[in-house]
Amino acid sequence: MTMEDSEALGWRSVADLIGDHPDAAVALIGAPLNERSLTPGRCDLGPRAFRAVLPRFSTYDVETGHVLETPVHDAGDVALKALAPDAAFAPLRDAVQAEAHRRLIVIVGGNNAVTRPGVRGLGLPGTALLTLDAHFDLRDTDQGLTNGNPVQALLDDGMDGSLISQVGLAPFANTKKAHDKAMAAGISVRTAGDCHRQGLVAVVAEELERLAARADRIYVDVDIDVIDRSQWPASPGARPGGVGVHAFFEATRLIGSHPKVRAVDLTEYDPSLEVGDLGSLTVGRWFCELLAGFEAR
Repeated sequence: MTMEDSEALGWRSVADLIGDHPDAAVALIGAPLNERSLTPGRCDLGPRAFRAVLPRFSTYDVETGHVLETPVHDAGDVALKALAPDAAFAPLRDAVQAEAHRRLIVIVGGNNAVTRPGVRGLGLPGTALLTLDAHFDLRDTDQGLTNGNPVQALLDDGMDGSLISQVGLAPFANTKKAHDKAMAAGISVRTAGDCHRQGLVAVVAEELERLAARADRIYVDVDIDVIDRSQWPASPGARPGGVGVHAFFEATRLIGSHPKVRAVDLTEYDPSLEVGDLGSLTVGRWFCELLAGFEAR
């Protein structure tokens, strides 16, 4: 259905906002990276499934009465098929760097190894990292880059640990070694329990302000396995007891609204694990919330 067809039917979808818009303030990059994953699956299918579901989302938010209007430049998918993270680093970094003049870059993966080149595309130093993730991603890099060590790889690149905040870390899903590494590096560690007790939105707000006081810009890595597995089955790393999907959407809107957030990725979405179309609809709503937050800046 074309934009004209959808508007004639009285239904303008979020998909209608995405296209060839060279002067847009927001850009979308697909990052279908799948190789060297510790949890084998088909995260490379994520960008395609994400785009396919967007026509099902209206631009109108009944909660606020606001209509999304921001055009989004579709920079396409980076050619990452069958590439390991080390080989994928340069093309993805360069793709992000090419869009770094925009106010917001949205990167849809792909496994979590896309985060390191995404951060490097924005530039070091000067960039802080906020992760929403059930895992530390601090595995050693001596056996190569994987979806389990992008944060460690960034520390190896020279990123200051005090410029990293990790939110949503799950009990019995991480090692003491990783936790010790995080504390030694000066990373701010906020567990899933902290999010349940204090509220995810409040925790994210605190960490955004902490990072904003220390850096020129913020990159946000959303490993979607941070969501409770009963509400998000489409990632092999999701666990029972993760954050609730309503709080996740609220936190996403807050992230989009922060003026120092310059890039946000979504990783570890595996459409092959779909139950119905729950995963795609969750990712589509995530994107809507991000845009709504951006339009509130």
